[in-house]
Amino acid sequence: MKLMLSLALVLLSSSAFAQQRAPATPLITHNPYFSIWSTTDNLTDSNTTHWTGAPQPISGLVRIDGKAYRFMGRDPRDLPAMEQVARSITPTHTFYEFKAAGIDLHFTFFTPTILSDLDILSRPVTYLTWTAQSTDGASHDVSVLLDVDPIIAVNDASEQVVYTRNQTATENVLSVGSRDQNVLNRSGDNLRIDWGYFHLAIPKDEQSTTAIASHARHDFVTTGQLPTADDMDMPMRADRNGAHLDAVLAFGKVAGEPVSRHLLVSYTQNYAIQYMQRNLRPYWQRNNEPVSQMLDDAERQYTSLEARGTTLDKELTADLTKAGSEHYAAIAILAYRQAMAAHGLVADVDGSPYLFAKENFSNGDIATVDVLYPSAPFFLFFNPKLLEAQISPVLKYAALPNRWKFPFAPHDLGQYPLANGQEYGGGEKTEENQMPVEESGNLLILVDAVSRAEGNTALAERYWPQLTKWAQYLKANGLDPENQLTTDDFAGHVAHNSNLSIKAIDGLAAYANLAHLLNKESVAREYQATAKTYASKWITMAKEGDHYKLAFNSPNTWSQKYNLVWDDLLGYNLFPKSVRDSEIAYYQTKINQYGLPLDSRADYTKLDWELWTATLADTPAAFNAIVDPIYKWTNETPTRVPLTDWYDTKTGKQVGFQARSVVGGVFIKALADKSLTEKWRAKASSQQ
Repeated sequence: MKLMLSLALVLLSSSAFAQQRAPATPLITHNPYFSIWSTTDNLTDSNTTHWTGAPQPISGLVRIDGKAYRFMGRDPRDLPAMEQVARSITPTHTFYEFKAAGIDLHFTFFTPTILSDLDILSRPVTYLTWTAQSTDGASHDVSVLLDVDPIIAVNDASEQVVYTRNQTATENVLSVGSRDQNVLNRSGDNLRIDWGYFHLAIPKDEQSTTAIASHARHDFVTTGQLPTADDMDMPMRADRNGAHLDAVLAFGKVAGEPVSRHLLVSYTQNYAIQYMQRNLRPYWQRNNEPVSQMLDDAERQYTSLEARGTTLDKELTADLTKAGSEHYAAIAILAYRQAMAAHGLVADVDGSPYLFAKENFSNGDIATVDVLYPSAPFFLFFNPKLLEAQISPVLKYAALPNRWKFPFAPHDLGQYPLANGQEYGGGEKTEENQMPVEESGNLLILVDAVSRAEGNTALAERYWPQLTKWAQYLKANGLDPENQLTTDDFAGHVAHNSNLSIKAIDGLAAYANLAHLLNKESVAREYQATAKTYASKWITMAKEGDHYKLAFNSPNTWSQKYNLVWDDLLGYNLFPKSVRDSEIAYYQTKINQYGLPLDSRADYTKLDWELWTATLADTPAAFNAIVDPIYKWTNETPTRVPLTDWYDTKTGKQVGFQARSVVGGVFIKALADKSLTEKWRAKASSQQ
């Protein structure tokens, strides 16, 4: 497959793609349960893991002229590793290049994360492709082994698993899953799935052999062959003695012409989310499509999807560079697949899409409103329908009179994957540790943003009573918030929070705009006037010399006013430009080696908010002054985990959180470019 080799060479050499070193490298990224990463510079320096860090080893070996080498995973440790000479991450691909014994081996992971096409986006398939070519003028006999540990299908190694061997019209398939298949049996944070099945699918037209055996790697290393018999003693524990899924792809004699082979990996589950006690199917399976058909469709579309992914990679990278800089593009590319993979895309009972975010390594909550808010730029830029799919189930829940009885918006819908009602703080029972101003402002702003993006007020009209109640709450309580939590709840309660006040003011402006769109002009005038009055008061209340305070009653403080970004992006124009300019100028004096602290209380920061704050800058120099240290951090952080959004700006170490959807917030700079936004939204519109 010469196209794949030439593409890899181009992308590996492109400075726009050349992250010096990612904190962790995305390999297979679909949803919170099917998300596999490499956490070392070289793919052979560690075994692959789930985003939580739990072991989910997928190993790769190659035999060149009878001698075996590793190209993925550190096991078997007595086997030499190929020399890794390059690695590159694009929005939909991860490329590696290895050399050994006169062979150049390109290895690619391709996940078609195409947000404009929900059918493809929801399909749980990643393609693995190898391209081998001789580099010394000689001909070499080459074959590769892919080995999958059964722990990929369970929460921990003590669980019992069963195996199957099947075939579809186009593929031979090896599968593994838990014996018990307790569907949607648990919720929480640091968990892996233990229902459904992992599939290793090898196209029938590839020259291959397969096995379900515990000693396949040993046999391949010593003989070049796989065991002739499968392990049939089932069920068995998914530990070191359990059988692995193995496939060998034969390249034959490899000379100067590149030779390519590929296979597919997938994880399927009949039900992915429980919403209000109803079990919902993955979106791709909304019409009861069989797994075999899904895998066949994925294989038949391999070449066309590869072309679409390649085009997306090149086009998006160029656009991100244009919108910000090469460093900005590199950060956004690292965030791209992760932002989507922290969600489960399912179908409601009528087939419409629902998208549920998981609050990874925070508390495992599902559909957390102050997680939907920071990730929103990602979806507003590519496909606003997906943001509507996130806020719709929250709005529907909030409209249940016998469930949500408070005058402010809810925080969450439960713990992933069970979206049966708020569990955070006081839940549905008390106002303790709620986020009333935070979540009410968030939902008002998001509903306004979606309505504008889609040119459709149906959502606002349907939930107007709830939006009105929340606007009234903000009018009464938003200008000078009482002692309460914000989305930055890890920092504790803050009374008179000036940045939270901005959110409330913009929330009132959002409600005024929605009223205008719905021809409720008297309401629109009232709330627009209130928002303007509050903004004017805010300037006086927050002002402290050359900047604005963290809290109205806290002298000698400062904070990132990231919520200001919507005042410009959504055209509320409540705050004079001088507020943004003075804040940006002040921030320049506070930047540390790896970024801008969140506020004056600590050295830590939030990645998403840094980019929102940087987007307030009106010059490339001021924008890059905030972004360049972040780029430096991604290449130097000592914490090797999927992109964290909470880290120390002096040491670069992770403070908490990882693999969260909120990194989608870095796309706010691209969203601020109206022509680019229109261009990418048009791609989604053409698919719907």
